[in-house]
Amino acid sequence: MVKEISITVEAKEEKNLSLHDSLIRRELKKNNIKEAQFEKVFVKKSIDARHGQLKLHLRYKIYIGEKPESAGEWKPAWKSCSGADEKHTVIIVGAGPAGLFGALKLLESGIKPVIIERGCETRQRKKDIALISTRDVVNADSNYCFGEGGAGTFSDGKLYTRSNKRGDISSILKIFHYFGADEKILTDAHPHIGTDRLPQVINAMRDKIIELGGEFHFNERVTDLITENDKEARGEVERKLRVCGVETQNVITGEKSDFHGTAVLLATGHSASDIYEMLARVAPASLESKTFAAGVRVEHPRTLIDSIQYHGRGADAGLGAAEYRVTTQVDGRGVYSFCMCPGGFVVPSSSGPDEIVVNGMSAAARNSKWSNAAIVVEIRPEDIPAEFMQAAENAGCPQLAGLFFRREIEQLAFKNGNGQAAPAQRLTDFLAGRKSSDLPVSSYTPGIVSSELGCWLPAHISERLKKGFVQIDQNMHGFICKDALMLAAETRTSTPVRILREKESYECTEISGLYPAGEGSGYSGGIVSSAMDGENACSHIASRVK
Repeated sequence: MVKEISITVEAKEEKNLSLHDSLIRRELKKNNIKEAQFEKVFVKKSIDARHGQLKLHLRYKIYIGEKPESAGEWKPAWKSCSGADEKHTVIIVGAGPAGLFGALKLLESGIKPVIIERGCETRQRKKDIALISTRDVVNADSNYCFGEGGAGTFSDGKLYTRSNKRGDISSILKIFHYFGADEKILTDAHPHIGTDRLPQVINAMRDKIIELGGEFHFNERVTDLITENDKEARGEVERKLRVCGVETQNVITGEKSDFHGTAVLLATGHSASDIYEMLARVAPASLESKTFAAGVRVEHPRTLIDSIQYHGRGADAGLGAAEYRVTTQVDGRGVYSFCMCPGGFVVPSSSGPDEIVVNGMSAAARNSKWSNAAIVVEIRPEDIPAEFMQAAENAGCPQLAGLFFRREIEQLAFKNGNGQAAPAQRLTDFLAGRKSSDLPVSSYTPGIVSSELGCWLPAHISERLKKGFVQIDQNMHGFICKDALMLAAETRTSTPVRILREKESYECTEISGLYPAGEGSGYSGGIVSSAMDGENACSHIASRVK
């Protein structure tokens, strides 16, 4: 018999295994299971800091009358694959989680993935990212957003998701562990690899894909789709486009190339604006506007957040840097936290030289002096100012209005900063409507510039932020304080554009053979949900190709 049992203990009792056994026996008795010898396997831990007490909820899998399965018994599906078949090739645009996990899924069926990535391998990408802080240089194709591993590689590696209906979350975590992530990701309630470790995991995935017959082409920016007319029966016979490859341009040499395949997985991430503009030119009906969010990143001293969340207990709680998640409604729109980074850093996430975008990351140890999170305001298509609606109309694709609006906010941040030094303001000064005369020390290495954010952020964003912060402080008293620093602009929580696809087949509604997946296509948010989306799309591709 195998049964899962949850117990609750105080933080100081986490290592008291005899107490755990006693509590497990009590739970078994409640379930009318007679006292028996059992073996336990730890499954999950979560921290509960509600009601002024620190508790740990621990979940165990209990084996009664049988042996636990060995951790070594799990084997990835591609382990027994003989390799890729050259007769079947699928082009994957983007080497983020959707692209990498999609490639592994294709290899299970012996299909060769050819991965096209505009950015660099992780080693060179790390050097390019350093130049943003040290020399104020933004490489438009190799930065925090673009490059091997996708946007999450150098900006945290969080693996928490609520997307349990998309697929098997535990399978994604096991694959990450297989490639070198710490075993704790299999049991933590909010698993996290750490930006200092994730690049090595991504490198191991790339090596395995190549070993099994896949290909990688870095520094190749997709400039167009190679299409042909296709006939399909949908009630009546209609003509539509069919993709059979992609055109690229090498970002270093300028050389142009064509890559052909049976299908194309489009997994380009949330910052590839040029891909939306390309689709607006090729098949504008394949795009739709969607809700996104914009706001600021708020940084506090880590000790302050730990004290708020752990009810006055800091390092003595022994629970590491504290997390928080806040959400509220202001004037009919959500105001909420995103990508909370306990013991982390604020990082420059621009993908162009004339914009400022901020993001957050944490190393595996989560031991910096700061904690930060995006606090953003929901923006619906109807909230887009008329000037951007008109600009999108003039461009021949109204669906791009949100993209143009997002770009404007990022460029306003650049104009109010200094190079990549971000415009910043104390939270108390923001609420009082005054410019900060001085600023606290920040983890943001390009530097910060005092700016009255409410004077240039769009009013429907800044006013909702002001009301939202007051509501947040009611639940996290002390959140509003002089040492809380706001940095702008936080705009890349998700894309303002969705690439339409069929619900069942994952195929683009307007271009056959094209399979949009991941954050850039508007169907996921974060590493794990993107990985599952890439897997799901490639499962459909495999069924069609084979």
